[in-house]
Amino acid sequence: MPVQIVYETHSITADNEAGRATGWLPGALSAAGRDLAAELGRRRAADGLAAVFCSDLARAVETAAIAFEGIGIPVLLDWRLRECDYGTMNGMPVADVHADRARYVDRPYPGGESWRQATDRVGRFLLDLLPRWSGQRVLVIGHVATRWGLEIALLGTPLDELVSRDFSWQPGWEYLASQAVASHPR
Repeated sequence: MPVQIVYETHSITADNEAGRATGWLPGALSAAGRDLAAELGRRRAADGLAAVFCSDLARAVETAAIAFEGIGIPVLLDWRLRECDYGTMNGMPVADVHADRARYVDRPYPGGESWRQATDRVGRFLLDLLPRWSGQRVLVIGHVATRWGLEIALLGTPLDELVSRDFSWQPGWEYLASQAVASHPR
């Protein structure tokens, strides 16, 4: 049976508000981000979730902690759900880091990783998710690379197409993951 996956981004951070691309730096939620995390919890509390899977970066962990504190849904951290590692560019202005994202589809950022490496991690996460959570509904909290990894593995969207799109927030994305789809993430 497929796994129903609801994807949500981590809440707004101080870095987001300052126009910085946090990458693998921890990041911390802003006041607005903490409010949005609480709203996420209210929105998803009665959503039939079996578990929450979350990037282990501090901003995603803080989002999950605020959203699901005291609700009784297990929150499981997984490093494979992290943002792309921008290497020496972690924490730099977004305009500089994302000015030429297409250049880093297969070529790693200096001292970091490529978008393909980052999104492939999410495909490996899905391969582990499916056998254990078959037939259940789970929430994934992550970053741009997390969503792109889901789009590639589950919908077959080409990475080259994803890097050319602007990010547009919405209150969650929904996916169905089956073993056949997730085992062929490219």
